[in-house]
Amino acid sequence: MTPWEIDALELGNCNCNYGCPCQFSVAPTHGTCEAAVVMEIKSGFYGDTDLSGIKFAQMLKWPGAIHEGNGEMQLIIEETASEDQRNAITAITTGKDTEEMATVFYIFSAMCPTKHETIYSKIDSDLNLEKRVGQASINGVMEIKATPIANIVSGEPHRIGLTVPYGFEFRHAEMASGTTKTFGGNIELLNNSETHAHFARIYMNGQGVINH
Repeated sequence: MTPWEIDALELGNCNCNYGCPCQFSVAPTHGTCEAAVVMEIKSGFYGDTDLSGIKFAQMLKWPGAIHEGNGEMQLIIEETASEDQRNAITAITTGKDTEEMATVFYIFSAMCPTKHETIYSKIDSDLNLEKRVGQASINGVMEIKATPIANIVSGEPHRIGLTVPYGFEFRHAEMASGTTKTFGGNIELLNNSETHAHFARIYMNGQGVINH
C-alpha cells in the first residue's frame, strides 16, 4: 500500500441534532443522514506527493443510517491541486491504501455505492476550531457556515466537546451549530439548518486516527 498521512482542520455539518447520534451509536435524528464536510490539510503526503495546503470537501447523503448503506457521495477538490494531488485525495477519500474500516473515509466510501464525478472548483474557507466559527464556499456547489451553540437561557456561546478515544475520524471535536446550502449540484441537502456541526483536527493515516 502507498503510505499516506494528513494533519487537517475539519468542519462537518449534518442534519441531526447537536452532538450527532452516530457518535453515540444510535439512529439518526430524522431517520436519514445528510452531511457536508470541508477539510484544510495543514500538512500531509501520499507517497511522494505533498498534500500540504490542499483543501477538499465532500457532500454525502443516505436514505437511512450510514451503516445501512445505499448512500451517495460527491467529492470536491480545489481547482489549484495538481493531477498527482487530485489522485491522492481521491485515493484517500475512497479508502484506497487504507486498512479495512480504519478511517471515516473508508467507511463513507464503502457505504456510498453511488459516487458522483469529482468536481474541481475554488474553495474559499476560514475555519477557527478554538472559537467554533467557520465558513466555506464552493462556487455553484455549496456553502457551509458554523457558529457556537447558543446557551438556551442566556444566548451566550455554549462550549462543549466530544472525545472519542477509539474513533475513526477524530479523538476530540468541538461542537457547533451549522447550516449548509446546496446549489443544484448532484446532491441536494435539504435539512441542514442550525443542526449538528463540529470542528476537529484530523490526524490520520492508512492505519487510522493517530493519537496526538
